[in-house]
Amino acid sequence: MASPDETTLLLNRLGRGERSAADSLLPLIYDELRSLAASRLKRERPDHTLQPTALVHEAYLRLVDAEHIEWRGRSEFLALAAQQIRKVLVDHARRHKTVKRGGGARKIEFNEELHGVSSGDLDMIALDEALSELARRSERQSRVVQLRFFAGMSVEQVAELLGVSARTIKGDWRAARAWLAGRMRA
Repeated sequence: MASPDETTLLLNRLGRGERSAADSLLPLIYDELRSLAASRLKRERPDHTLQPTALVHEAYLRLVDAEHIEWRGRSEFLALAAQQIRKVLVDHARRHKTVKRGGGARKIEFNEELHGVSSGDLDMIALDEALSELARRSERQSRVVQLRFFAGMSVEQVAELLGVSARTIKGDWRAARAWLAGRMRA
């Protein structure tokens, strides 16, 4: 594994538009991104057509195409990678739903980690819409859910990334899960 400084240096070069940095960066973070993607895909339907490698590559391409970003480090990059993974999964769900003529939306398990009660499957598009609505109500709570649920970050990692206390993140996590549970039932 590369040092955090090496990763940050490559991220900053990438942010300045140095395309060669993307080729050097991918091998340093690929295993972590693939693990993240595989973890998210475990929550998808069993016959899902998207594979972890394809999910990583699509999310990575979206990230490295963003120019003029001043990356603060590996954690921020992984947080944004989680957002891109979410977007790729939602886009894939929308295409799948379109193919099925409005039905059969892709589902992910809305497990105890997010909901507090194991309640079967959840439509990924509905979750995306709920997270977007939550972001309008509380941007930080929405980010906490994305970082915890999609990036698999610990409370402490999220607190460090967002620059607040772990206690604040725990409160946001509880509030966001409760709000999402109510929204998803509706």
